[in-house]
Amino acid sequence: MSVTEAYLQECLADGGGMRDVVSRTRFPPAFQECWGARMLARPMFVPEGELAAAVGDIETVFTLLGSLPFRLFDGDVDHYCSLLGIAPDKAAVLRRFASTGPVRYGRADLYHDGRDFKLLEFNVASDLGGTDRAEMQRSLLDTEPFGEFARRHGLGYVHTGEEIVRALRGACRPTAGERTPRVALVCARGGLARFGHLLLAFRETLHRLGLPIALAELDDVTESAGALRVAGAPVDAVFRFFTVDDVCADTRAARRAEPILRAHEEGRAVLWTPMDSSLYSNKGALSLLSDPGHGSVFTDAERRAVDRLLPWTRLLADGPTRVGDRTVDMLDHCVERRTELIAKPLRDFGGTGILVGWELSPHAWESALRDAVKDHFIVQERVTPRTEKVVDPGTAAVEEWIAAWGVFITPGGYAGTDVRASPAGSGAVVNYGTNQLTRTTGVFTH
Repeated sequence: MSVTEAYLQECLADGGGMRDVVSRTRFPPAFQECWGARMLARPMFVPEGELAAAVGDIETVFTLLGSLPFRLFDGDVDHYCSLLGIAPDKAAVLRRFASTGPVRYGRADLYHDGRDFKLLEFNVASDLGGTDRAEMQRSLLDTEPFGEFARRHGLGYVHTGEEIVRALRGACRPTAGERTPRVALVCARGGLARFGHLLLAFRETLHRLGLPIALAELDDVTESAGALRVAGAPVDAVFRFFTVDDVCADTRAARRAEPILRAHEEGRAVLWTPMDSSLYSNKGALSLLSDPGHGSVFTDAERRAVDRLLPWTRLLADGPTRVGDRTVDMLDHCVERRTELIAKPLRDFGGTGILVGWELSPHAWESALRDAVKDHFIVQERVTPRTEKVVDPGTAAVEEWIAAWGVFITPGGYAGTDVRASPAGSGAVVNYGTNQLTRTTGVFTH
């Protein structure tokens, strides 16, 4: 019997209170305020070896993403940006930090198709969601009967917050030495109001782990005596929650960000992470990996990792493309494969702008594609996720849910997994913003 089956059986028996154990778990106050109403009724379980194999491929893909401007374009970042729809003003900011490749920090979003994990997109940035979610696993282990269940089945997990703290301490060692670094999480103007509930939960997580972190906006960061300061206190590291779009939004934002960018370049403070992450989180980068036309620049092992992890993904364009041993018209090919494809804007996030072929009529799909070809989209082969059974705590009904797995990596390697889940049939995009039924949970390995 699998761990999941054993857990579901205990939920259905309910003699020991497993069915409502999540709702009885005491989470840290800020986490409870942020996520308490959106917790799934159960955690997810995955064999450690299966997850480790996927992580190996994820780390290979991350390395390949960081190498694309150099392998495919001989370091011509402007050419790379033009192909992926990154405007010249933004490309100029990203180019300043692109010489060494990205800091290894990101979240791979995946479905499990019943056989393997498949990559949907790769979020390479410091403003990641889900970094506080390991508080769910930590707290759940202290709640019975789950704690005993975990001991009996040898469950484990990696705490994402602990890995972030370790990464920040390492990044700040050249300037802070062995003392606790002084870190400020910095948003664009209005960001604290917009993301406040998320940031408070993240700050509480890091504070519990021994790393106090200040919350600020770009307007709050000053520079004096060669040091960045927030509320008058010097800062060793800026945990970046502002984007290249924010920096290029107006001259005021650019002027406020410049001291931070310059301090990082001069080694006086750490920008976590540098601005170049937008070069690699752009969804078009995945299409460059998937396109067999670039196969000669990858080793056989790299190509196998990409093929295992990444579904067929292409830039949406008007013109010929290779499919297998045939040359076809890209738009006509995508129109014909409506029920097998999804189209995503290259630079949007949070599920916005996505076109789901199997949810549209043939006419609506074709019309949407012909409009999208002007606006920088990718098309990606549909991944049909397996369903996950969840026992409703109130009714004991067994429900089917769809899970999107978020696998984090840091310079230290694998850094934990969180899950977003929504009821099967409630929509193709599992996202908090576009689907109010979406819930969150943590992941245990066994």
